[in-house]
Amino acid sequence: MSTKNSLTITAEPGVPFIDTVRELDAPLDAVYRAYTDPALITQWMGPRNLAMEIVEFDPRAGGRWNYIHRDPEGNAFGFKGVFHSITPGEQMLQTFEFDGYPGHVSLERVTFEDLGGRTKVSTHAVYQTVEDRDGMVASGMEGGMAEGYDRMEELLAGVASGA
Repeated sequence: MSTKNSLTITAEPGVPFIDTVRELDAPLDAVYRAYTDPALITQWMGPRNLAMEIVEFDPRAGGRWNYIHRDPEGNAFGFKGVFHSITPGEQMLQTFEFDGYPGHVSLERVTFEDLGGRTKVSTHAVYQTVEDRDGMVASGMEGGMAEGYDRMEELLAGVASGA
């Protein structure tokens, strides 16, 4: 894992947005595949101590996604949403909702930028209120996202090397 690729999270005061940026030492096509292939998603998304189960995953306009993370004690944390548009290798627009906080839905745009063998992933999330956004920031999302991206980079390095 490269230490030069850290996650940047921006949540400006007074606006219901969260912006994240992470560069990965992997080509764009591999990063995009890691976002759209359920077999890969379960290997990188979220913290290492949580097991992930995909209930539904249909990455196309109008398709739904739903997954559950389980901790070692068996507690379940469900997430779901709808894909609104997908431009392969460029961007995904989807909703995001945590089952533990129902009715508080965000709209997220994930963009992928080719950096010549490396990839920049940027996310712009729009929440219904600043309070909803602040709740997400306070939830520990930063640690889970950072660890997930580190896991993705490790996974893609293994895929590239044939491991």
